Amino acid sequence: METSHQDKKIVYVKKIGELQNKLLQMGGLVEEAIARAIDSLKSQDLEMAEKVINNDDRIDELELEIEEGCLALIATQQPMAKDLRKVATLLKMIMDLERMGDYALDIAKTIKNIGNQPLIKPLVDIPRMARITQLMVKESLDSYIKEDVSLAVSMAQHDDEVDMLHKQIFRELLTIMMENPRTITQATHLLFISRYLERIADHATNIGENVIFLVTGERKDLN
Repeated sequence: METSHQDKKIVYVKKIGELQNKLLQMGGLVEEAIARAIDSLKSQDLEMAEKVINNDDRIDELELEIEEGCLALIATQQPMAKDLRKVATLLKMIMDLERMGDYALDIAKTIKNIGNQPLIKPLVDIPRMARITQLMVKESLDSYIKEDVSLAVSMAQHDDEVDMLHKQIFRELLTIMMENPRTITQATHLLFISRYLERIADHATNIGENVIFLVTGERKDLN
């Protein structure tokens, strides 16, 4: 009986490790999608934006692979207590990552709508938001792999900075639109991009909350 339990544990550790590797791959693709989307905005490189759109399928495929792996793990290994929370947390995380990927996709589509029009303002705050959200994605995944509550908490604190930048961008673009109505269409597109980045940060914060639940078994609101 003990040997059987030990064998199950070995299989569980192996399988969860494989799923976590796929999770990191998925997260890396999301980080790359955010970076490429904002780079394509700064350089107005529509081909790069198109690549972001095309690469979204791989993020969706990884979500499905990880989900199927988690369900198979639950069915065959019947993990208990913290082992079960680890699988449940993984299932929630891939949903957040998939939504982040969708927002990066939306940014790329919005950039294609802007096209080659001269930008109505120098891009400063939007790239700053993108760098912070990329960092949040990375740190949220690291906090899960390391089961590091303090990292999850510190990561989520970046969300305040993202929110502040989003409000700043909103005020600035609103002023530009009021002064020159011809800028309204592009300013609206830029507002959408800022909003998408703000939502990505929210999803990273969700992951931090799930990491805390994984480690402590308690729900904590980090937002």
